[in-house]
Amino acid sequence: MTRPLGVILAGGLASRMGGGDKGLLRLGNRTLIARVIDRLGPQVSGLALNANGDPARFESLGLPVLSDSIDGFVGPLAGVLAGLDWAATQGADSIVTAAADTPFFPADLVTRLQTASEGMGAPLVLAATPDPERGQARHPTFGLWPVSLRDDLRASLQDGLRKVVLWTDRHDGRTALFPVGRVDPFFNVNTPEDLARAEALLSESA
Repeated sequence: MTRPLGVILAGGLASRMGGGDKGLLRLGNRTLIARVIDRLGPQVSGLALNANGDPARFESLGLPVLSDSIDGFVGPLAGVLAGLDWAATQGADSIVTAAADTPFFPADLVTRLQTASEGMGAPLVLAATPDPERGQARHPTFGLWPVSLRDDLRASLQDGLRKVVLWTDRHDGRTALFPVGRVDPFFNVNTPEDLARAEALLSESA
């Protein structure tokens, strides 16, 4: 399969961290976003960053910075749309998204998402992990998204849709199930306590 483009989603408000850019917080000797770039970069054919505000603060990363085209911090779907619009200008068919605050996601993320999409006319797959109550828990910032549905997504956002899974279910989206070992691979840093836990996990794996 052709490798998709990758888009790192960093457009949130980080309210539980007191605001600012969570991706620029340091975990060990590197920023969270640098760790995400290291994981996602080898899996995709090119990378961009979805973030709002002054793009100059990310200049050192050397990535295109894509702002939301839908105003009001409406959630990750706006970042997905920004990524799809960028991918269309690059002649790409699809993107894979990853969150900027999730440093331990799988190194085979793209392969598993693409495998789960086989046979789909428009590849639309969310990452998921087993959940004892619901069967599986979907992770809406980690997905494979088709450029062909970008105008539908734009119209849905303009109509007020905000919940990722409502839109993916509308288009018969699938899931790719990832195992959970000692650590949830989609553990993300939302609070100072989460950052401390991530530091501990990093030390244990060193």
